[in-house]
Amino acid sequence: MKKLVSLILSLSILFGVCSFAVSADEGITEYPVVIIPGVAAAELFLGDDPETGECVWHFSTDEIINRVLDRIAELGIGLGALTLGNAKVIAKTVGVEMADLFEEIACNDDGTSKYEISYYSSAAETSTAALKAKFEDNYMIVEKEFNEMFCGYVGEENVFNFFCDWRMGAESCATELDAYIQQVKEITGKEKVNLYAISHGGQIGATYLNLFGYKGDVDNACLTVPAIGGAGIAYDLAVRDVHLDEEGLIRFIEQGFNSEEDFEWLVKAQQLGFLDDVFNELVPYIMPVFRSWVTIWDFMPYNQYEEVKDILFADGKGKEILKKSDRYHYEIVPSMGEKLQACVDSGMNISILMGYGEKIVSGMEEHSDCIILTHGATGAKCAPLGKRFADGYVQVNDCGGKNKVSPGMDIDASTAYLPDNTWFIDGMFHGMMHPTEYSRTLVETLVISDKITDVYSDPAYPQFMASPSISQSVYAQFNNSVPGYISGDADALTVTNLGVASELTVVAITCDGINLDFDLSNAKNIAPGESVNVAIRGDIPEKSRAVANITVYFKTENLAPLNYRTLAFTIDNGDPVPNTNHGFVDAETTPFERDFDYRFVNFLEKLGLKEVAVLFYGIITSYIKILF
Repeated sequence: MKKLVSLILSLSILFGVCSFAVSADEGITEYPVVIIPGVAAAELFLGDDPETGECVWHFSTDEIINRVLDRIAELGIGLGALTLGNAKVIAKTVGVEMADLFEEIACNDDGTSKYEISYYSSAAETSTAALKAKFEDNYMIVEKEFNEMFCGYVGEENVFNFFCDWRMGAESCATELDAYIQQVKEITGKEKVNLYAISHGGQIGATYLNLFGYKGDVDNACLTVPAIGGAGIAYDLAVRDVHLDEEGLIRFIEQGFNSEEDFEWLVKAQQLGFLDDVFNELVPYIMPVFRSWVTIWDFMPYNQYEEVKDILFADGKGKEILKKSDRYHYEIVPSMGEKLQACVDSGMNISILMGYGEKIVSGMEEHSDCIILTHGATGAKCAPLGKRFADGYVQVNDCGGKNKVSPGMDIDASTAYLPDNTWFIDGMFHGMMHPTEYSRTLVETLVISDKITDVYSDPAYPQFMASPSISQSVYAQFNNSVPGYISGDADALTVTNLGVASELTVVAITCDGINLDFDLSNAKNIAPGESVNVAIRGDIPEKSRAVANITVYFKTENLAPLNYRTLAFTIDNGDPVPNTNHGFVDAETTPFERDFDYRFVNFLEKLGLKEVAVLFYGIITSYIKILF
């Protein structure tokens, strides 16, 4: 019975079983939904009519295979050279083919299309119902999982797939979106629409609200992982400074496929720098095509924007392109907080969902969801990756006395565009809202209903959340506390097996920041989806604004049977500690990282041995503490 009660309580807190997905008959708006997808989602066709034009974006497998076969000898020579450390040969072969493949979507030096391009642009022909009737394989439907979900509430005829020429920049696409929304209103007879936007679509959606939100045509707008302030990957590629994070890329894939297996260990000890060389050598071949897309320039992070101008347009060209992107960087983005808040104040429900805690997959070491910079997407102040604000940190803006600092004290949401309407998910990768029940049901509720108006509307969806993705294996939170925080009433750590197939046994738990012991007697063979309360012994310090890190060491039936996850918590049990360090401190997360010199830790990480050292040192120290 205790296990049943524990499971119900855990699911209620973690995944919101009382959320919109269950009570679907309450609070549903009657407005149509417009989905604004990410960059390159729209099919582009050569000529003035998509009905007759050749598709020049989204290439067939046959075309790629034929190009490979045509160059098979050169590719062989290139691979041979690559084994000797020369990436230029294979980069030239691949680069020439890619440049030829992308030629028909190239733009002129003024940002206009080099060739006449068309796409399905009217609301009448791009409703989900219309696209399904026209294209049997449904390949034109965007964001298929959410699309289907929305259709279940408002009908296929009331869900619309917004297409645009995504090369033309955020302002141009936002202007098209405004006209599109007018068409949707006319077709459906509704005075407002609901928006769901993702990635580049989030950049378009935010720009639309900035420029046209005053019209009041939107009820709910959910902007997920929006590229408002740029994408770090665009900068890394532009300056040929790619340092591919292969481990992060594998975890990205694992999360997308809801995989319980851990494959990142395959690359931990591998020397894969040659891949960086290939990417960097490819840039001169493909950048002449991409550099004339206004969108590429809108993707350049603010702090690096001027630097990249001098690199990609050193020849003095591109003045019209930069004029448009200058307006985006220096007029539209700086007013984003003010304009979005004005929309909220007028009665709109605008929400932003963003991941953090990951570096850019191409190497930039800043908080991101692997693609989009957290600061740029949200306006929040972020500590350098691997650092945090010192204990006692005071947020920049008071926000009416509401705490806006993340549990790990590395994100300050008080500076965000929308401090009360932005959710941060630690460890959520780019575009991974649907695979995880927490973010999926949150998006569903935000788009279709008016039930959630800010981060305080539903305790099942706190402003800061550590990702409860299946791929993370385990989740933990203190009872009688807000997720991510430790109150003085906590007497147990609730540990949840996030998997769906494998049992989980907790081997050890360490706590860095509070002197706690954990009774693991009931933490064996935790069934998939089950939660157990691990009793704690020790006193919660009577202080607040201090960080404690909990590391759960566990074994499963997966390929990597022994693993660990560290979760950061803020102590919330008394007066704030004094802020004696106004800079940043190391975000040491495990006993191993705390007790050993960072140079030794980095050395082991390069050898691919850090994870093993963390595992065994943490387990051994936890048992020594119990014994002595």
